[in-house]
Amino acid sequence: MPQTPGPTPGDTPAYGPADVPPDARATERAAERSHRMPPWLPRAFALAGGGVLVFLATLWLLERLRDLLLLLLISLFLAFAIEPAVNWLASRGWRRGAATAVMFVVVGLLLAAFLGGIGSLLAAQATNLIGGFPGYVREFVGWVNSTFGTHLSQRTIFQRLPTITDALSRHLSSVAANVWGFGTTAFGVVFNFLGVLLFTFYLSAEGPQFRRTVCSLLPPHRQREVLRAWEIAVHKTGGYIYSRGLLALISGIAHYVPMVLLGVPYAAALALWVGVVSQFIPVVGTYLAGALPVLIALTKSPSTALWILLFIIAYQQFENYLLHPRITARTLDMHPAVAFGLILAGAAVAGPVGVLLAIPIGASLQAFAGAYVRRYEVEEHPLTRPDEPPGRWWRWLHR
Repeated sequence: MPQTPGPTPGDTPAYGPADVPPDARATERAAERSHRMPPWLPRAFALAGGGVLVFLATLWLLERLRDLLLLLLISLFLAFAIEPAVNWLASRGWRRGAATAVMFVVVGLLLAAFLGGIGSLLAAQATNLIGGFPGYVREFVGWVNSTFGTHLSQRTIFQRLPTITDALSRHLSSVAANVWGFGTTAFGVVFNFLGVLLFTFYLSAEGPQFRRTVCSLLPPHRQREVLRAWEIAVHKTGGYIYSRGLLALISGIAHYVPMVLLGVPYAAALALWVGVVSQFIPVVGTYLAGALPVLIALTKSPSTALWILLFIIAYQQFENYLLHPRITARTLDMHPAVAFGLILAGAAVAGPVGVLLAIPIGASLQAFAGAYVRRYEVEEHPLTRPDEPPGRWWRWLHR
């Protein structure tokens, strides 16, 4: 029987695929997999690219719809402001559409009264200024001559007026040449105003139906949270508007009395101006409101202007430390520094509209956070011990 020759020394044994050790086959397969692209990587790249495209498209769409979204935000704020009154009328048998229309009429009458009073004041002052212009020029020339030792004459001033008039006419002509641009701007303002009115009417008149539509898309526990947030926003915004209206009424009456007693002209229009501007324009409203009565009183006499200025300062202290905290304690319990920061943030985000909406939106967010954020008892420490204000009067003031 022939013998199969064995391997000679130095020969490398040849193994077939079936003769490869299992560890070696696993190592080869791992090496092949390491050189192949993972199957999840293309999907991840596609998802990342799609996410970036969706993000860019969202930014582009928000930029295009910025004006519309701002109109909707203003309309929602106005609907929140009038909804407590609409709900009060609806609870007494009024239809919500009719109640909303009544509130529109009331707000329109108040706005017309304000604009009419201020318009009549400005028209009268412009007439007085034009009629007394030669006398003002004469007084000004006399003051310049007596102060600086000059020898100006009224005739010289009036001789130079045609040059000033010609320059003013050229400026007015250039402005008139751009009448198309002014007309387009005016049309846009009117269109936006009508859009705000329309959205506000439907958000208020159809408020319950709108909330039912929103809640139908959410599970029950989310519905409760949305409705609670909505209720807080209505309460804070309505409270802000009505407390400001009450403060404006008190401020107007309080300023009307000394103006009448001191004989300041247009006392009713000036009192209306002070009440509305000081309460509804944050931060700078107080200074704008007080400047106009002082200037008008200055036309009567410097002593009258001084007395009006002193009364305005005294009333502001009375309002800031006594009246304002007690009226807004249940509607806007907000620290003044927080309110000022919100106003700056609103101005940076949305300009003048953001200034008006910043405080009620911030108050709503603060109330909503207070309802859901858990608070803990503070450990006693010298750094956390508040100062105890002495006196029964102080405690009553901050009660």
